[in-house]
Amino acid sequence: MKQFVLGTTALAIATLGAAMTSAQQAAPKPPFAVGNPLGMPIAPAADGRFTPMSSNVKVYGAIYSAESCSYDTTRNVIVVPNRGVGQAVQANNGWVSFINHDGSVHTARWIGLQNAGDERMNMATPLVLNEPSGSDINGGRFYVSDRDGGTSPGVPLSAVIRSFSMKDGMPAGEIKVPGATGFNDIEVADDGTIYATNTGTGAPNPDPKTWQVWKITKEGSASILIQGEPLRQPNGIAFDPQGNLVVVNIGSNDVQTFSTDGKLLKTEKAVQPGNDGLVVMADGTKYVSSVQQGGVSRIRPNQPAELIAQNIPNPASMCYDAGANQLVIPMNANNALAFIPLGR
Repeated sequence: MKQFVLGTTALAIATLGAAMTSAQQAAPKPPFAVGNPLGMPIAPAADGRFTPMSSNVKVYGAIYSAESCSYDTTRNVIVVPNRGVGQAVQANNGWVSFINHDGSVHTARWIGLQNAGDERMNMATPLVLNEPSGSDINGGRFYVSDRDGGTSPGVPLSAVIRSFSMKDGMPAGEIKVPGATGFNDIEVADDGTIYATNTGTGAPNPDPKTWQVWKITKEGSASILIQGEPLRQPNGIAFDPQGNLVVVNIGSNDVQTFSTDGKLLKTEKAVQPGNDGLVVMADGTKYVSSVQQGGVSRIRPNQPAELIAQNIPNPASMCYDAGANQLVIPMNANNALAFIPLGR
C-alpha cells in the first residue's frame, strides 16, 4: 500500500510538472511596446490609461553616448538614438529618445523601454539595438547603423542597418553587411537605398582601403561605392538638393559632392578639418561640424566657408530641426545636445 501511494504521488508530480511546462510553452509572449511621453505610468498600461506630466515641469537629459539625431516632422520632435554602454559591457543596451525643440525631454525611452537581455528578447517581436550611430528617417521608417558582435576580444564586429516603424516603433527589418565592421553615418533615399560611410583608419597608420562609402539596396545587396582617395576618413553623409551625395571627412576639411554612381563632382572646404556632422539645406547651404576642433562651418553656394559657432566639445552628427529652424548636435561623450538657432 505504501509503495502504491508513493507511485501515485510521483505520477501526480510528474503530471503537474508536464502541465506547467506545457502552460509555460503555450503562454503568449509580451507584445512589443514603446515608452510613453513623460507622465504616468512610465510603461504603457494594459488598459491604455495614461496621464501626462504637468506642464509646469521641465525635464532635461535622456541622452547617453549619442552619435546622431534626426527630425520627425510628424511629431515635431528630435529623434536621438542612444548607444548606451558598449557591447563588451552589455549587449543590446541602446534606446531611442524624443526631445523637444528647447532640449527638454518628450519621451525618455520610446524604443528601448525594456531592459537589455531577456526582457527585450522574450517579446513577441524581439528588440535588438546594440550601438546605434548614424540615423535617418524616410518612408515612415527610422533607420540606424548598428553593430553586432564585439562582446569580447575574440568576437568580431559586424555592421547592421536596422529600421523601425515611426508609427509604432516596431522593428521593421535589418540588413547585415558582411565585410563591414560598422558604419558611421547613413543617408536613405526615397527608394530605400542606403548610403553609409566607413571612416576607416587615420594617423599614425592610415589605410586608404578602409575609407569607404557603401551602397546598400532595400533588398539587402551591399557593395562599396567609393573607396580610398579622394576620401580621407569619410564621416557625415547627406543628399544635396539635386540628389547627389555630399561627404565630409575626418582626415581633411574637404566637403565632397559625388554622383550616386560614385563620380566626384565638386570639392568645397570647411573652415576646420576633423569633420563629423553634415546638414544640407534646400537652398544648397551646407553646415559642417568638426568633432575634433569644435567649430561649425557654413558653406553657402559659391561662397567660402565661415565659422558660425566655435569650441563645442565633440560635436558629432548633426540634424536640422525644421520646427525651430535650428541645428541640433549630439555632443557624443558629453551626453548632451547642442542647439544653434539659424535665424532668418
